[in-house]
Amino acid sequence: MEKVPTVLRRSAASRFVLAALIFSSLARAQTAPPQSGTPKDQKAAPAPVPVDVDGWGRPITADVKGEKTAPAPRHDISGTWEPANGPLDGGGFLGAKAMPEDGKPEHRLPYTPLGIEAYSRTKPSIGPRMVLPAETNDPVNNCDPQGFPREDLFQLRETQIFQTPVKVVILYQFDRIWRVIWADGRELPKDPEPRWFGYSVGKWVDDYTLVVQTSGTDERTWLDLVGRPHSGELRAEERFHRVDHDHL
Repeated sequence: MEKVPTVLRRSAASRFVLAALIFSSLARAQTAPPQSGTPKDQKAAPAPVPVDVDGWGRPITADVKGEKTAPAPRHDISGTWEPANGPLDGGGFLGAKAMPEDGKPEHRLPYTPLGIEAYSRTKPSIGPRMVLPAETNDPVNNCDPQGFPREDLFQLRETQIFQTPVKVVILYQFDRIWRVIWADGRELPKDPEPRWFGYSVGKWVDDYTLVVQTSGTDERTWLDLVGRPHSGELRAEERFHRVDHDHL
């Protein structure tokens, strides 16, 4: 499985911010209309100029509109990131944006017969197969972690990434959870004991792209909020590409 990436934007130093994966549109904010009762001989005020704002209602800054930022640093994806188009950009309520659970045949995952059987047993509280909240069997309702890759495919919010010479650590704002990606040349374990977030190793394939392989994930977790299951043999690939200093 290859994780569909989000476009992330580096946050300002005075704010805790992330970048964008794939959704959302810009809202329009306008200034208040002129008050009534204006004298007839007074000229009408000019029409208000629309201002692009992000999902938090903040004016869109120049870098989001396409102006160049500083170059990307080599072998470095560290920073605090936010969805570039606002918080809903990382919502993922129907799963990955490129393959949402929306009832369309072209978006059905290619499950094996065992996978189809497992899929039929999940009862999500959202999407085409939604049930009443009291009837869902979503594992997170038992206080289990979301696990991987669901942590990336649902409620991807402010995220901090920091690095050492041997590993990359991701701190997720949602669930207040962390994840370690080893980048010291080790291989994935051959017969791992399942874990909520599996085992992850990363390798730089060029100056600005880190490719991560993950295996050993616990099959009790779902891939996403809409109840798509996976087996313990799931192997996921992520590609982190630093576009420039402020975008990932």
